[in-house]
Amino acid sequence: MRVKDSATDAATIAVNGPAEDVPGNGAPAGRGRPATGGVLLAAAGVAAFSLTFPATAWALEGLGPWSVTTCRMVLAGLIAAGFLLAGRVPPPARRHWPGLLAVAGGTVVGFPLLTTLALRTSTTSHAAVVVGLLPLTTAAYAAVRTRTRHSRAFWVAALAGAAVVIGFALEQSGGAPTLGDLYLFAALLVCAAGYAEGGRLAREMPGWQVIGWALVGCLPVAVAGAAAALYAEPVRLTGHAVAGLLWLAAGSQFLGMLVWYRGMAAIGVARASQLQLAQPLLTLVWSVSLLGEHLSPAAPVAAVAVLVCIAVTQRR
Repeated sequence: MRVKDSATDAATIAVNGPAEDVPGNGAPAGRGRPATGGVLLAAAGVAAFSLTFPATAWALEGLGPWSVTTCRMVLAGLIAAGFLLAGRVPPPARRHWPGLLAVAGGTVVGFPLLTTLALRTSTTSHAAVVVGLLPLTTAAYAAVRTRTRHSRAFWVAALAGAAVVIGFALEQSGGAPTLGDLYLFAALLVCAAGYAEGGRLAREMPGWQVIGWALVGCLPVAVAGAAAALYAEPVRLTGHAVAGLLWLAAGSQFLGMLVWYRGMAAIGVARASQLQLAQPLLTLVWSVSLLGEHLSPAAPVAAVAVLVCIAVTQRR
């Protein structure tokens, strides 16, 4: 798939997305610039996602977990609706809706709700364990879903990277499983399905439309849920709470998913998912700088090990 070159007008790209070639239309698969662009887009998505847990912790300072989840859905859905209306985008074809439902269930509702519930009792560094497992789970789901086979070296590197991240995150928390862990592992399963289905759909329609329609489809439920949650839970709108909620809606839920799905469409679900091995370490950096959490001396060692694993999976 090709990414439209940088001379294209920026406003057109923002609304309509890059001119990507669909497999089978005679366009060359290509390497080089398209692959590099896909890696950069996926990496930008990872950077946005790495702030999700710290932003959630901030939002929970002033809102309950159900309020955080539903309000971020409403705000992100309104942003997506504005983009879709500005681009005069027609509704997706009927064949796309099953995949969009999987995206909505995994990335719009399931993962945000389950991780927000987990962060009531877990620290952000402990919650990073779910992100450490997510690349492997996403690659495995995609391999089964698309019947794709990868080399043994790819899987060895992916497993090694996941093991490093899991070991590092558990070392930070003491390794004791809690109710928060159950929420995190459930979030892992639903998010892997949402990522993989979104990456598949992004080969047939622009990636921003994938998350856009998933968000808009959830708006009626989100509005009703937000009204009920705000009525039932205490609300204290501090600066941190507002900033965290805005980032969750605009950064993590929409813009991050936009570039993430474009990246997956360009370089493949399994390859893009391995870039997320760096996400827990980025989250730990934000946890220190924004939340004041303390890290062990193992952090630099884990960072180097994860980067090596990412390099191996990218080559494979």
